[in-house]
Amino acid sequence: MAGQVTERRDTPMMRWIPCRIETPTAIALGVLLLTDALRVFLPSLITLYGRAGETPPEQMGIFAALWFVLPFAAVPIARVTRARPIQLCGAVLLVVARLVLQTADGGDLQLYVSAAGVCAGLFFLYGTARTAAREAVPVGLAAGLAVSVVAHLLLDRVDLVWRDGPLPWLAVTAVGVAFLAAVRLSPPSAGDLAPAAVWFLFGPVLLISGMTTGAVLFPGDVWEQHPAALTALGVALHVVALCWGVVVARTSGWVWWTVILAVATVAWTVTPASPSTLVVPLALGGCLRLAAAARTAPDRAPRGGGAVLGGMVVFLVGTFLYYAAYDTDLGFPNFVVPIAAAVLVAGTSAKVSRRRPVTSARWPVGRWLPASLALAALAAVLTWQPTPDEREATRPEFTLIAYNIRMGFGLKGRLDLDRMAGWAREQRPDVVLLSEVDRGWMLNGGHDDLARISRGLGMRYYFAPAADRLWGDALLTNLPVRQVVSHPLGGHDHPTGAQAQAIVLTVGGREVGIVNTHLQAPPGQAPEAAAVVRALAEPKGGTTRPVLLAGDLNTTPDDPEMRVLSAAGLSDPLLSLGDPPTSPADAPVKRIDHVLLGPGLRAVEARVPRVPFSDHLPVVVRLRLD
Repeated sequence: MAGQVTERRDTPMMRWIPCRIETPTAIALGVLLLTDALRVFLPSLITLYGRAGETPPEQMGIFAALWFVLPFAAVPIARVTRARPIQLCGAVLLVVARLVLQTADGGDLQLYVSAAGVCAGLFFLYGTARTAAREAVPVGLAAGLAVSVVAHLLLDRVDLVWRDGPLPWLAVTAVGVAFLAAVRLSPPSAGDLAPAAVWFLFGPVLLISGMTTGAVLFPGDVWEQHPAALTALGVALHVVALCWGVVVARTSGWVWWTVILAVATVAWTVTPASPSTLVVPLALGGCLRLAAAARTAPDRAPRGGGAVLGGMVVFLVGTFLYYAAYDTDLGFPNFVVPIAAAVLVAGTSAKVSRRRPVTSARWPVGRWLPASLALAALAAVLTWQPTPDEREATRPEFTLIAYNIRMGFGLKGRLDLDRMAGWAREQRPDVVLLSEVDRGWMLNGGHDDLARISRGLGMRYYFAPAADRLWGDALLTNLPVRQVVSHPLGGHDHPTGAQAQAIVLTVGGREVGIVNTHLQAPPGQAPEAAAVVRALAEPKGGTTRPVLLAGDLNTTPDDPEMRVLSAAGLSDPLLSLGDPPTSPADAPVKRIDHVLLGPGLRAVEARVPRVPFSDHLPVVVRLRLD
């Protein structure tokens, strides 16, 4: 009878290959290409459409929602034609969009092509949900997420789409061809489709997986003194955990998996760098497997198409709410979002898995251990870099760069971390101060700006969290550092947090104090920053030292807040050099980025270069100790 569910007999080979390889391969590669498009669309939404805060959040939300709602047109289309053409058309358009993104040079083309790629990927998933066999679905979805994170890691979190040259283009072409071949060869299911629940879960799982991946990448206070290989090892294990969750879950253990997911998500929310980040994907994979193992009546199976689109709407809403909280007061803390998503995943998988189960094929978990260890070793080798040595400055002079890097995205919306580091290296700086540093926000593509720029400059780095543990300010230098303390600044009704990073380093055998900050609410925070300057200049029981204050102060030389800073003994060396503007970078009209000097420091040279690597211009100064 059509649509009848039958229990499959296991052969020795089928004990660990639950279905034909073409279908899970097609799903996995489709997820890989979809996440590629998402990693371009989300930051493009902020930097190109939203111009980093100039566009109202509700308008940005409507624009983003359009591309997630448009695929619902597949529902009435499927009533006229079969789901297979929808799947094929979505796959072809997804590959075309990805190839165009590889050759696009930013701007509106990048914004709209990435949006179209996301839309096409959802059409593909809709068609796949109505044609793919049950056992292929959890394997394909989990493997797609795992491969996406592994590739992202092995590329040092700078995806192929941001890389120039023929090799990245050839690699993307090869993936696209393999994906289309797998889709074309995938046999439509005879009726044993995966439940709608497992397809719905993909959106919330993608949300939590993206957030926890960024968190586990964050080195934390202890890891800062160790090679980046340790971080790579942690991420590799994190990714393997997702696949293990799929292969080891059993229908009888739904209580354990749901409780583990809820507890681990709460623990991660409290401490993002905690070991719970490794448990979250494991539980997510288990929930996917549990939901897929439930028996589904034939007349309910076609609902999987609408379910996957609904789950991706949950992904969009959760992403928007979580990150909008940094610019708008939503009336509730944003950590509620991942917890709510975890509860949704756990509750849905628990409810479905309590129905009549289908016997699961046994997977050889032991065979995964060597592969996971090899993956961890490969990730460590490819991302390892030696920690630069300290370098004493023999002369009482040093060059400093202060730069708001806008998460590494240039004027055209391209990720310009490497070009930015190359330009900065040419300035031969001794100290680099950065604002708006992202260490792994999913909204910005999951990049670690600081580690990448540090590698390009060959410098040590010291990160100061501000908005959260993944977003803030940083100091890079190889000069001897004696003290680094981050002082939280008051919110003053501004949702985004701020801090003042107080540093003491030695130049020519003398101590110099630096206060690195990005003021979000200057009227209230300027006096607090001035107090940090005074305390650093005159430490209790210590010798008075020269101090400077630098960063994006969101304050012009004529604002009242500048008088507050002047009262702390700070002067502006750029006033005598024409007061060059720094913002916006494409047509600067005002100077809100500063290097303010205290007594004992003198600017030998100061300039504002016109470079396109951010929406701000950098300030470069050559300083001498008097």
